[in-house]
Amino acid sequence: MKAKDIMEQVKDYYLSPDDTIRNAVNKMRVVKRDDGIVGLKGMIVLDSEGNLIGMVSVKDILKAIIPFYMTMTELGEFTWEGMLAEMTKKVADRKVEEIMMKDVITVSVDAPLMECADLIVKHNLQRVPVLNKENKAVGIIYVRDLYNAIVKVLLDDKEVHNL
Repeated sequence: MKAKDIMEQVKDYYLSPDDTIRNAVNKMRVVKRDDGIVGLKGMIVLDSEGNLIGMVSVKDILKAIIPFYMTMTELGEFTWEGMLAEMTKKVADRKVEEIMMKDVITVSVDAPLMECADLIVKHNLQRVPVLNKENKAVGIIYVRDLYNAIVKVLLDDKEVHNL
């Protein structure tokens, strides 16, 4: 099997660098994947020509909300009511391009699943964008997609349905 066999097609599952964090959170919350799951924990960022320029995850959003100097102390010590909500509102209109990860690891549509699995494990990734021959993002492989491919190999359909 290859990346193209298990990837989720990009469709409109992407962000623009000009999207605000508020828009990004909303898009990630309402997207419905082909498998019926609603919500994503990360999305790719494409420029106006459809080129992959970054990726934003829930962790990137949390890092934008919680300033660096606060991560150096125990956040559990802070008990100020409404502190997280207030900090969240302050960053809501920041642009995705300010918080996105720019060095994105990708695979080609023809990459073997073993290569995808190796990258996911080696780099502790939750998702890997899939690029076509023109280097345009055409899909994304989530850890769940890779796991489901492994399940199909390990268990026959009868065993999968009996669980």
